[in-house]
This record gives sequence, C-alpha cells and structure tokens, in this order.
Amino acid sequence: MKIEFSSCSYQGGREYNEDSVRCLDNNGVFAVAVTDGLGGHGGGQIASSITAEYLTKAFIDDPRIEPDYIRHLFSEANTMIINKQNLTQKMKSTGVALFIKENTAIWGHAGDSRLYHFMDGRVTSQTLDHSVSQMAVFSGEITVDEIRHHEDRNKVYRAFGGDEHIKAEISSPLPLNSVSHAFLLCSDGFWEYVLEEEMEQDLAGCSDPHDWLQAMVARISRLDLKDNDNYTAATVFITSEQVVSDEHT
Repeated sequence: MKIEFSSCSYQGGREYNEDSVRCLDNNGVFAVAVTDGLGGHGGGQIASSITAEYLTKAFIDDPRIEPDYIRHLFSEANTMIINKQNLTQKMKSTGVALFIKENTAIWGHAGDSRLYHFMDGRVTSQTLDHSVSQMAVFSGEITVDEIRHHEDRNKVYRAFGGDEHIKAEISSPLPLNSVSHAFLLCSDGFWEYVLEEEMEQDLAGCSDPHDWLQAMVARISRLDLKDNDNYTAATVFITSEQVVSDEHT
C-alpha cells in the first residue's frame, strides 16, 4: 500500500488562523487530523492544535483500527480541552481525523469539519455535519445544497470542549481494496467554497495529492473573498500494492 498526502492551512480574511492540521506517517501507519477552533470562545487555536496533535500522535503510538478505540481517542482529546478551559477561555474545536493501518482505514469527526471519500475519482461518502444547518436538512427545511449559505451554518452542537461526553461519530473500518482511494479532510472554511463536483473535477486532472489540493485552493483564491473564514485541508491518496504493481508492469 502506497500512501501520499498533502496539507495546507490559510488565514483567509480573519485576523487569526485558529485551524490546525497534522499528518503523521510511520511505515504505513498513518494519521491525519484537521481541526477548527471555534471563534468567540477564546483559545480556539490552542484547542484545535491540541486536538490535532493528540489524535495523530496517540494513534501512531498505539495504532488500532477499532471504532471503540477511536472513540476513546476522541474522548481523551475532549477531556484535554475541557481541562484547559477557564473563566476567560472556554476553548472549543471541531475536528475530523483519518487513521490507516494494514490496508484498512477508519475515521471520526465532531462538528462541521468534513471528510470526503473518493473511489476511482468519485465521491462515495462524506461525513454529515453536527450542525444546526444539517439538522435543517434532516427536517426538510432546506436542501443539502443550501447548507453552504444557511444563516445558521456556523452553529455546531458537537465539538471538542463542548460537553463532557463528546459523542463523536466514528466510521466502520474500511478495507482499502485494489481500487484507488482518495480522501479530503477539511474545515468548513474550505468546503463552503469548493463544491463536490469541483472536487471531483480537480481530482480527475491531478496525479498527486499536492496538485489536487492546490487546484482546489486556487478555486477559493479566484473568488477574491474579503472576510472569509480560515480554511484548512489535507488530501490523501492510497494505492494498493496490486495497483502499484500493475502500473509498473
């Protein structure tokens, strides 16, 4: 199995960048996290940094592709943030993380930082936001396409530091079979401005995760935004040994 990855984090139109991204690779054991500190609570950048650092390092140190274990890592990160809070800094962060070991992937998220999974160039699944806007979709008040512009799109009901029990959403383990897999992890400041069909279009025209990421970043740059949020993302390409062998035959 071959793993390639790239990441970026930009301040956007805000005074500070409260997003964080961490990618760690240790001989095929891989972890990446994108986290987004919540503005208005104080210490958002601290919360996002602690969360991303802990999730990735803890998995690399003890890699287990088990939903209960990943849920435990999210819970531990949540406790770390709560213990850092005080009267003036109720620091919080959303977050999404992907973990890979022995040709199997698993991921988890809390809040509206997203993971998109692509197989053979097409989006096959994505995480669902823990947000007021997503709830409005479930209730039929708005469509999925309207989330990006909904008035309550920044209101999340799950986050690191929000409650004692974070209730993170964890995927089932995913075998990484012979097809090509790609993952995009990103904060809401990124996916708000890059549509899913544009993600697919840029993926089709790129041969590595760095070029794919930069193509999507270029879309945001061309919008000439003035007061946009921080935007952060990580891209991951996974090629099975069979596909790698076929490429060199």
